[in-house]
Amino acid sequence: MDAQTYYKSLKLPPLAPPTWAFGTVWPILYAIIFISYGNVLFKAIKGEVSWLFTLPFAINLIANFAFTYFQFGLKNNYLAAADALIMWITIIITIILLWHNYRALAYWQIPYFVWVSFASYLQISIAILNK
Repeated sequence: MDAQTYYKSLKLPPLAPPTWAFGTVWPILYAIIFISYGNVLFKAIKGEVSWLFTLPFAINLIANFAFTYFQFGLKNNYLAAADALIMWITIIITIILLWHNYRALAYWQIPYFVWVSFASYLQISIAILNK
């Protein structure tokens, strides 16, 4: 069963967006992630920030890419919900880390944070509704 068919087979919460919304939002967010996280990586390479500074960014990227596998590969709603929370927490950490010296990059995280907050609600609801 493909991802779209699987998603449509789930019991969804009232605020669940149509499937086309994901394909619209994520490319925009991936551009934001690429620019902002790439900037942080470049700063680490130049020695402007420590490599430890990049850790929450790396954890976030790993969790972001793992989500699709957990949700649609393993079809494990609980693991996907836990993964969404890891993304949410690491975005908060990245905003805090960026706020003092790289405020513009911190602001770039806001759309990502808003979407992942909504996606976390959605995934936790899906896990509960589809026990």
